[in-house]
Parts: sequence; C-alpha cells; structure tokens
Amino acid sequence: MQRERLGSRLGFILLSAGCAIGIGNVWKFPYITGQNGGAIFVLIYLFFLVVLGIPVMTMEFSMGRASQKSPAKMYQELEPSGSKWHIHGIVAMIGNILLLMCYTCITGWMVQYFVNTAMGDFVGLDAAGIAAKFPEMTSDTGSMTVYTLLVVALWRFSAVTWGRIGR
Repeated sequence: MQRERLGSRLGFILLSAGCAIGIGNVWKFPYITGQNGGAIFVLIYLFFLVVLGIPVMTMEFSMGRASQKSPAKMYQELEPSGSKWHIHGIVAMIGNILLLMCYTCITGWMVQYFVNTAMGDFVGLDAAGIAAKFPEMTSDTGSMTVYTLLVVALWRFSAVTWGRIGR
C-alpha cells in the first residue's frame, strides 16, 4: 500500500493550522480570554506557541519525513539500538486515539445542537435556556451514542469517498 502524501502546500498549511490550533482553542478560547484579562494572555500564549511549538513541530515533521512511517513505527525505524524511544511512539498513538475519542464525542454534541436548532427546539430560549439544555442532552446516553456513531460513520464515508482509506 502506498503512503499518503499531501497534494499541495495549501493543504499542508491548513492541516498544520488545524493541528496547531485545535478545536479547544476555537471552542472556548475567546470566552475565557475575555473573562480573564484579554490581550496580555493572548500575547503570552502566542509567544509560547512559537517558542515551544515550532521546534517540536519541525522535529516531528523531520522525523516523519525521514522514516516515512506512523509515529509508532517511526521510532522503531530511527531509534538507536537498545534505546527506549519506541515507548514514546506507543504513547503518541494512545494519545491520538484518546484525543479522537474526545473530538468524536464533542462533534456529536455539535451535530445534535445543529439538529435541535434546525428542528426549532431552541426557539424562544435565551442563552441561559439553551445552556440548560446541555446537561439534559448529555444525560441521554442513547442519543449521545447515536450522534457519536453518526459522526464516525460520516467520517468513514467521507474518508472512503475521498480516497483516504479503504483502498
């Protein structure tokens, strides 16, 4: 099976930005920043993002390019004999799986909110009323399971359709 490669520089930039920013920064970041001091926090955050993020990202891209393998197999390919770097590769893969589980659940919440909005469930409610619906929504494990499975199925369908997996 041939390894996937990015087709354009723009795709690489958008993929990198999505990974660097993450949904957590977009989801609640503006609210928390506004409530807790604003601009100085953003400047400190951006400083550390550049100082810590760029070297780590550069190292990760370099190692990935050198090995042409996933993080778990990358360490097995490049580590010196007798070292324990392969353990970090395993931890990285476990971290990715846990992160995917979290994002899949959050995406299910967003899809359910979209459906509820489209059905008019929030008509006449203020922000506090809509916020009060969240614990009610998350306590219904049946609908949470359905929406999370819907997200997984849509991801799988789109990945197969766009030729990412299942070749």
